[in-house]
Amino acid sequence: MIPVFDGHNDFLQRAVAAGPEAGRLWTEGDGTGHMDLPRLRAGGMVGGFFAMWVPDAETGDVAELLRQKENPPFDLPLPPEVACDQALPMAFAQASALFALERTGTLSVCRSAADIRAAMDAGHVAAILHMEGAEPLADLDALHLWHAMGLRSMGFVWSRPTAYGHGVPFAFPSSPDRGEGLTDRGKALVRECNALRIIIDLSHLNEKGCDDVARLTDAPLVATHSGAHAICESSRNLTDRQLRRIAGTGGVVGLNFNTGFLAPDGRREQFRGFDILLRHLDHMLAILGEDGVALGSDFDGAVMPADLSDAAALPRLTDALLAHGYGRELVEKIAWRNWLSLVERSWGG
Repeated sequence: MIPVFDGHNDFLQRAVAAGPEAGRLWTEGDGTGHMDLPRLRAGGMVGGFFAMWVPDAETGDVAELLRQKENPPFDLPLPPEVACDQALPMAFAQASALFALERTGTLSVCRSAADIRAAMDAGHVAAILHMEGAEPLADLDALHLWHAMGLRSMGFVWSRPTAYGHGVPFAFPSSPDRGEGLTDRGKALVRECNALRIIIDLSHLNEKGCDDVARLTDAPLVATHSGAHAICESSRNLTDRQLRRIAGTGGVVGLNFNTGFLAPDGRREQFRGFDILLRHLDHMLAILGEDGVALGSDFDGAVMPADLSDAAALPRLTDALLAHGYGRELVEKIAWRNWLSLVERSWGG
């Protein structure tokens, strides 16, 4: 079985909802969602970026909004900004849930590439604490506190505005060139992330914001869970220009499994087979090269393809890559080695 290191999951929301039963949800599973320890082990998933994400109090889960407009074209309004005092307790709860999983002895919160390798050698899930949207950050001093807690990756926005930048709306067909660039606070946050060697995630950030990060950062550019706009014209996907800019820094893009960001018609409907994923991967490989493409599932946060319904199904994907003609070395790069290389180059060994 080829190991998989994943660029993005939203399991921590389920863990918080489970309350005192979070440990059991993780170690035993309950048949819901896309991932838990038994399914990760069945699918060969050895680690990934575990996201803290704060829902919007007024509009609720975006999935409910999207259900109102299942069939493209659609252009959903951006939810309002979430205040820090609302976001911070939710983020703390999700971070606490991840550390509770660590106490089960099956997962390690990793702060270095050496930590990831040690966790994999020990048979633990290697978890990177990731912040999806900077709403919990009151200021740059708070970033240092989060870093001390273990934060090693963050996106400045989800698909809404923050004090640091502007997310893309959920729209199809649409360019990601929607809204203004980073705010002054956002530009300062780029510099501080560079100083702390925190990975900056471009997924959900609008095009002008991505350009600002590219001008200011001294690190490889990263999009943990995005797709190719040339294949699916969703505002959430990366244009060829953006992919070329990421490639120029030796960066990495993790392919999102969300059907609405994969299907050429933009529909959030399950489809069978792996042809659509392979079209995205072929396109991304042509621009990013073999060292720049990875996986970013969005497990527990999106609609999955029918044949990739949860983490246990990951061997079907790696088998499809091999059958498509990708050699084993390339499949291993896409499945896990490119993320580990990115981490080593971003954080140091």
